[in-house]
Amino acid sequence: MRRSFIATDAGFLWLPAEGSVKLPDRELHNTLTFFDKNKRRMSTVFISDLHLSPDDSDLMGHFQFFLENLLPKNTRRLYILGDLFEYWLGDDSASYLSQTPVEQSLKRASDAGIDTFLMRGNRDFLLGEAFCDRTGCRLIEEPHFLDDGHQRALLLHGDSLCTDDIEHQKFRTIVRSLDWQKGFLEKTISERNQLALQVRYRSEQGKSIKPMDIMDVNARAVTDELDKAAVRLMIHGHTHRPDIHRTHRSDGTPALRVVLGDWSQGPSYAELAAGHLTLHHAGSHRGIDVAQ
Repeated sequence: MRRSFIATDAGFLWLPAEGSVKLPDRELHNTLTFFDKNKRRMSTVFISDLHLSPDDSDLMGHFQFFLENLLPKNTRRLYILGDLFEYWLGDDSASYLSQTPVEQSLKRASDAGIDTFLMRGNRDFLLGEAFCDRTGCRLIEEPHFLDDGHQRALLLHGDSLCTDDIEHQKFRTIVRSLDWQKGFLEKTISERNQLALQVRYRSEQGKSIKPMDIMDVNARAVTDELDKAAVRLMIHGHTHRPDIHRTHRSDGTPALRVVLGDWSQGPSYAELAAGHLTLHHAGSHRGIDVAQ
């Protein structure tokens, strides 16, 4: 049974099972906060790898609840760093994939004043401007640079860093080409769906036999990106291995690599406010100062 969650001052709390925890009305009202109510800092939130699918209505509901709890707080920017959806067949497929409620939730967040930035992932690389027009999101390319006044950060989905996974990199090059995308989008939605399901099946089969280490980032690729960007903070998803890694550029300059988690164990996100970053995952959190 999928567990429920509530929003608490420390983040989102997963409950053991639906209905197993009964909070008094006053206490429940007080817990419906997203960040510490004593904080009045403007914050930026980062998420990735939700893999929203019509096959998992609970997860889609949790995402909508997550967005709703951003609205009354001091979150002013939301960055979605790829793989919002399990797969995406083109911007004309939202209704076919039963993803219209997700679009509506994003639009409400945008209308409420949250600037939402969307990066394509390896599952939803066909997201485009029509989706953004309907949701109020702004499409950003990879790599993307964020300067919050305290720290300049490099934002990536993360699969480009997994250079040891040769098969994935070949696939990535193919599906990111404009010619391939044009040909794919010329097919009917039903035809696209059948092809996507075949690719997903082969991908899952392939992951089951690949060594775990080649599906993680390559250290040299990380250093190269930090060097090119001349930054000390990198934030990405994709690997489903949430953590804060201390690393360095090739000249020895200290750097941080923040890895966002997937949502299989509950809402996973990072919050950046006033030079302090907090990574939340599976009911726990870890913070670190990133200002330089």
